[in-house]
Amino acid sequence: MANKPSGVRLSVHPSRALVDEKFKVLVQNAPPGTELTVRSHLLSEDKHNWEAFGHYMCDSTGTLNLCEDPSLGGTYEGVEPMGLLWSLRPVPGSKPGLRMRKTNVETPLEVTVSVYQGHLSEGFKEQSCLAAVLVERWYMAPGVQRIPVTEHDLTATLFLPPGPGPFPAVLDLWGGGGNLVEYRASLLASHGFAALALDYLTNKVTMTTGKRMKNDYFETAYTFLEQHPQIVGSRIAMWGLSLGTSWTLKMAAYSKVMKLRCAVCFSGSHVQPVNGSIEELLNYMRINQDKVRINGKQEAILHDVILPIPEDPAFKVDVGRVQCPLLLVVGQDDQNWPSFISTMDIKAMMEKAGNIHLLTLLVYPNAGHLIEPPYSPLTRTSNFRPLQSTGLFMVLWGGQTVGHARAQEDSWRKALVFLREHLYDRRKTFTSNL
Repeated sequence: MANKPSGVRLSVHPSRALVDEKFKVLVQNAPPGTELTVRSHLLSEDKHNWEAFGHYMCDSTGTLNLCEDPSLGGTYEGVEPMGLLWSLRPVPGSKPGLRMRKTNVETPLEVTVSVYQGHLSEGFKEQSCLAAVLVERWYMAPGVQRIPVTEHDLTATLFLPPGPGPFPAVLDLWGGGGNLVEYRASLLASHGFAALALDYLTNKVTMTTGKRMKNDYFETAYTFLEQHPQIVGSRIAMWGLSLGTSWTLKMAAYSKVMKLRCAVCFSGSHVQPVNGSIEELLNYMRINQDKVRINGKQEAILHDVILPIPEDPAFKVDVGRVQCPLLLVVGQDDQNWPSFISTMDIKAMMEKAGNIHLLTLLVYPNAGHLIEPPYSPLTRTSNFRPLQSTGLFMVLWGGQTVGHARAQEDSWRKALVFLREHLYDRRKTFTSNL
């Protein structure tokens, strides 16, 4: 808690928590009935400033409780205590196309929450705040181990929950941007799941030799988890986002090595050359680049690249072969990929095959493509560098701020429940110690 001569007191509880935990913001000792602005500010790892703010009226006792009192304006409105996080946006004057992503998960996101007199929308640097509190938001709970993995030519990072284990595990795949993205895997470990973040596009072998990995690369990662002494080899799931969904569905349907206990797929499709691997899928997308649309804001819309959904079974995963529980999460405002259309085809295929009982479907009308852990700011558009290019271009991912935030919170909670149901002994629970 930080105090100014004004006597206004500001508290945020908890001030140190996981990124998916809610906090409570309380202002006390303000002049009764006064106008206040509550602002959050974050300096990202790439040195860009982000902010969110709400306009409030404190009550007759000089108290403001963000869990009860509505914001009357700002970057969010209504009773939205977490709006200080999910409505974060680059400050005015920032370069376009920014996306907030955590690279170093061993340090927290540091968010300064402050309160100002009056209803402000700009010029915060020129104003003195009445009080301010520094808040830490972590992906890694205390005791989570981060272990780089290079065995068997893998480029990966293993996260183990606190304790001796053994733990159920999740093989975590991101999308077409490549790189080793660790923040979701580290958060999964904070909830009791061992998680292996796997780089399958810009991994060491590919970057050294120029050769794309084959499908057995994913099987190697699975076997690494299966044989690890702190992992229950019979309780392994796969989680894919976007392009990662392509490999999750393919492995679930066709791999003779991977015996997945369940699978989680966000914002993806089953459309791909069934007999191909990474190179063949990227080529399949490349030859359809003429279907990319450019809107009036010069934003690229990739939604139609793999449309229409092919009838030829050689170009879509036979999801009727899937034998493990499958969770599909899609946003109907996904402008980057036909995830909703693909999901409807997947549903129809599983109904016809008789394994529809394995499917759990979550559809969010106002969510876009990049459905992240709770309270992450919406990235509706951002700069993106395709694997086949050295240049950046602006991509439209989609999503409406409030609806997308609701989808992120709801889908994350339900995905954790799904994993616990199928990976964990239901009598056991796991909590972080932040």
